[in-house]
Amino acid sequence: MNLDWQGAWAAVIHHPLFGIGITLGAYQLVLAGFEKTRWIFLQPVLASMALVVGILLLCGLEYAEYRRSTEILGTLLGPATVALAVPLYLNLRRIRQLFWPIFTTLVIGGILATGLGVLLGWLFGADHMILMTLLPKSVTSPIAMLVAEQIGGVGALAAVFVLITGVIGAIAGPWLLTRLGVQAAEARGMALGMTAHAVGTSVALQESEECGAFAALAMSLMGVATAVLLPLAVTLVV
Repeated sequence: MNLDWQGAWAAVIHHPLFGIGITLGAYQLVLAGFEKTRWIFLQPVLASMALVVGILLLCGLEYAEYRRSTEILGTLLGPATVALAVPLYLNLRRIRQLFWPIFTTLVIGGILATGLGVLLGWLFGADHMILMTLLPKSVTSPIAMLVAEQIGGVGALAAVFVLITGVIGAIAGPWLLTRLGVQAAEARGMALGMTAHAVGTSVALQESEECGAFAALAMSLMGVATAVLLPLAVTLVV
């Protein structure tokens, strides 16, 4: 009987759909708790990640096996990102009206978001490799990893910095914007998308469609500007 139970348990945790099940289940569970309590430390990305890690450790499941079973979710990230064009299209008239404020915010905010992290790293004595890895921290992981490797950083470590930046931005961003009296959906969206990329955009979409549209716009423009201009700027300065 004991052997049968162990065999059934092993069949469950090694099933190809187990990784997808615990990932989606953990996120939905944490999201429901967050929407009910609005507790800042139940931020869905952070808390669901911790929950999944705990389940993997409890089950003794290797990360490599978990990653193989959730590859379909990574594939779906592409269409999900493209789907952000829908709120952008619906708010296209408003975006056109605010072209110059958006452009100014992108230039000033992009420089600050990129430079302040590197400045803090330099003040704490980080070496050149770490500084180059920190530079693209405010864009999505694929862009950040590619840019980091181009300018002398470490792609895998850049992805970690991107995750940390996104989670902190999603947790502290809305609260900080509210404390500063920023109520306009356009401004909140631009700030969240520019500093906390995809994680910030998901939070912005929870606030309103308009906020999410401007967050998606800021995230996209920030990613393009970083990919094109950052390697050029590093080449000229270093």
